[in-house]
Amino acid sequence: MSRDATDLALDALELDISPEGAPRNPILVVPLDVWAGESTERIARVAEALAGSLRLSIGVLRGPASPSLVPLLRALTLTLAEDAGTSPMIVDHPDPDAAVEHLTAAVRRNPQASVALGRLLRQTTVPDTTAGLGAEAAVYSMLLAGSEFERWLAERGGPKPVRFPDRPLVRLDRDADLLSVVLDHPERRNALSSPLREQLLEALRLAELDDSIDRVLLRGAGPVFCSGGDLDEFGTAVDVVAAYQVRLERAPWRIIDRLRDHVCARVHGACIGAGIEMTAFAGKLIAAPETYFRLPEIEMGLVPGAGGTVSVPRRIGRWRAAWMMLTGDRVDTATALRWKLIDGIEENAVG
Repeated sequence: MSRDATDLALDALELDISPEGAPRNPILVVPLDVWAGESTERIARVAEALAGSLRLSIGVLRGPASPSLVPLLRALTLTLAEDAGTSPMIVDHPDPDAAVEHLTAAVRRNPQASVALGRLLRQTTVPDTTAGLGAEAAVYSMLLAGSEFERWLAERGGPKPVRFPDRPLVRLDRDADLLSVVLDHPERRNALSSPLREQLLEALRLAELDDSIDRVLLRGAGPVFCSGGDLDEFGTAVDVVAAYQVRLERAPWRIIDRLRDHVCARVHGACIGAGIEMTAFAGKLIAAPETYFRLPEIEMGLVPGAGGTVSVPRRIGRWRAAWMMLTGDRVDTATALRWKLIDGIEENAVG
């Protein structure tokens, strides 16, 4: 067995950071097939080292995933293979080499946020939702002060004024023990602005406090369920500590998680960023056939900040979650169902 293939994971785990603070070597590619014949002890040592590294470790698997490789698969950021089988630790792609190039290009655009995400996903896959959300909020708020977000914001032209209609942005309808909660700002593609977030929080608090409400149905009005955070508000935070506290304390998704067994979300059209992050907490998530899902925050120099680093890995595993978050690629309903990101596909009436 060649030294290059088996010693790379042990000898090249240190993250090389430039004087400006940018990771020069954010990705480590690990060819897994050559490890199939290695001893259990050696694989365990390498797996432990990979799990502790700040570098994003990407496995490439050409053949079947033998049981001996499971510790490595578990330790890696994600693994690419033509056939994932049933393993949530593997992302299936018809051309793993092209997938590595695609992932590498995405990470190189914002390596600081990408590396932060890789480490964050190892902290948020915990049973304690509050602990996971706290870690996410801290990393998100830190990145708001980073150079990658600053660059994205400058390229976009900075924050822009948003005019809100003189009506509620969240519509409620009560039918016996069912509370229907509808995101109702279709002019902005139901973007999760501060006012919409606050109204959604109050609606969900009602469901939590009223014992006569046993079921909550979450939907969106207009052509899409939710296009994510309202980009025109991005960059308005002047105090990242306050941003951390607000993101954690004023989080509707915390209540969705607490009520998860009573919440059904029906999504359609675009389900981007916060749209899929918060609905992934629901006990039942149903998508219309044309729905697609994206987590584009890395493109902005950020990480998901609406609970997605907690909720999405709980459904699909942190490895496939890492692929979605690092690349920002669209996931269609067929893939979302196969990965168990959603629970079903049905024709879905909008709110």
